[in-house]
Amino acid sequence: MKLPPHQFLDERAISYTPLTFSPDIEKGAASVARTLGYRERQMVKTLIFEAAHGERVLVMVGGDQSAISGHLKKAIGSKNIRMADFATVKAVTGYEVGSIPPFHWQPAGFRSFLEASLLDEPVLGVGAGVWGYEIMIRPADLVQACQAIVVNLTNRERPIFPD
Repeated sequence: MKLPPHQFLDERAISYTPLTFSPDIEKGAASVARTLGYRERQMVKTLIFEAAHGERVLVMVGGDQSAISGHLKKAIGSKNIRMADFATVKAVTGYEVGSIPPFHWQPAGFRSFLEASLLDEPVLGVGAGVWGYEIMIRPADLVQACQAIVVNLTNRERPIFPD
């Protein structure tokens, strides 16, 4: 089945591999990783955050990672941020929480942030918009597809903005 994220990548000649898994498996990056034979870090969580000034942003971290609040606030440029609720996520992305693709739905100017350590992975898995469908994509191609800003969100010892 060709989904809108597949069409988006095809139109831009961005390489990817579509995979499927049983929609009956437990939700979450760890379950997808186990089912498809990858490490949890390689399955990307796509999170929507809201800043106090009203901006909403996409934040992508590995399935086994959590963003450091201070790093995330500095990257976004707001001292007051929060994860968007399910209704807001659906309104912003058009998708339900659990399989949000990190590209194709963003309006012009929408900012997307990718955890820098994910660039070290050979391939990453992202949602295709429907639970049971995954897109495997090289990190550089993911950055291109969603015009991601690469930042350090998980390592206290490194600067937020890489050189």
